[in-house]
Amino acid sequence: MPEQFDAIIIGAGQSGPFLAARLAGKGLKTALVEREHLGGTCVNDGCTPTKTLVASARAAWSARHAKDFGVVVKGPVTVDMKAVKARKDKVVGASVKGLTDWLASLPTLEYIKGSGRFAAANEVEVNGRRLTAPQIFINTGATAAIPDWPGLAKVPYLTNTTMMDLDVLPSHLFIAGASYIGLEFAQMYARFGAKVTVIERGPRPATREDEDISAAIRQIVEADGVTFLFNTTVQAVAKAGNGALLSLDTGGRLSSVEASHLLIALGRTPNTADLNLAAAGIETDKRGYIPVDDHLRTKVPGIWAMGDVNGRGAFTHTSYNDFEIVADNVLDGGDRSIANRIPVYGLFIDPPLGRAGITETEARKLGRKVLISTMPMARVSRAKERGETQGLMKVLVDAETEKVLGASILGIGGDEIVHSLLQLMAGDLSYKTMMNTVHIHPTVTELIPTLLADLKPLE
Repeated sequence: MPEQFDAIIIGAGQSGPFLAARLAGKGLKTALVEREHLGGTCVNDGCTPTKTLVASARAAWSARHAKDFGVVVKGPVTVDMKAVKARKDKVVGASVKGLTDWLASLPTLEYIKGSGRFAAANEVEVNGRRLTAPQIFINTGATAAIPDWPGLAKVPYLTNTTMMDLDVLPSHLFIAGASYIGLEFAQMYARFGAKVTVIERGPRPATREDEDISAAIRQIVEADGVTFLFNTTVQAVAKAGNGALLSLDTGGRLSSVEASHLLIALGRTPNTADLNLAAAGIETDKRGYIPVDDHLRTKVPGIWAMGDVNGRGAFTHTSYNDFEIVADNVLDGGDRSIANRIPVYGLFIDPPLGRAGITETEARKLGRKVLISTMPMARVSRAKERGETQGLMKVLVDAETEKVLGASILGIGGDEIVHSLLQLMAGDLSYKTMMNTVHIHPTVTELIPTLLADLKPLE
């Protein structure tokens, strides 16, 4: 006979543990099933460790540029990668321990380490046990997508996960993919002192962004010594010593490059293949994601899908928001949904990009009057004082409603500053609200009203 629970959660990423705690807090007998580690990508091989590494890379950059600020650092600046990794491991370990101790304190919650798979719509198998519950929540996340390059199976390569185990400085780090993960690792390791080459099948980095933002991102990362190869694909890979030899095609021109380390950053694949979803009556879409409605319910009553696995958001903050929505619907009698969720995210190169709402490219497709304003960060006093004038700010406004449609803040503090505009959007307020507000000087945010004052019709 299956063991009876009130709720089962498969996967312990950013949604699962928090929902498990809420359910257990209501006295519901809850099973939290996880095959690898608590906290998912964010805590273990995503946000927490990478931003810790970014901080170490920035410290190296600051030391090398100390003379620009009148500070004398004697001798060459070197990086101890074992110490860098140890610091990262300490930060990650503290996060995982805190999460583990918290969940262990909940008497009606059972944490089961193992790979869960459906046996029926209300039944899950794990470690030879059969669990049943009227409510099952899927939070299995995603992993790095691996290409089918000839020879790759015989070559050692890295993903965002295995990069976390690296405690040496690559002599030549070759990164496939110039999107968010690839760009962050590229700048980071260039600042550590590695030679870094990034290839991209398209014509520019971060192709999700507008061309001017993308160009500024490229300029920022290249300033740290990163080399880009655009319109380039990998034709084959072979082992070369302890590294890899890659055969490349750049717009019809063939070449080869040898790298000590190969990082694959070509997107993410949802972790659905091992769930035996067919037993539950669930079908994935063509990309492997689990379709859900705006309340994150699958087509099978009693089963929800949260986080990266549902294809409705690919960030820690969207996954956590999924938890909030499900908890509101299931436990609080509410009706929250993702229908009006404003897209917002960051690219954590240094300086970072903060993005909210739509891009200029998307605005041009709306078929209505839109206002736009851009400003180089070189005009911002705080940026000049800090000696970090790279990047630009951009905002888009509906000409008739005066509501902010989107913003891109690439520059010092951009990941924080964009929230000021996000709150205008969430509050459905006129952009003039911010123009009529007094801001602290000298800050970056104080230039947002100046940016808004220069709005012009989008041509």
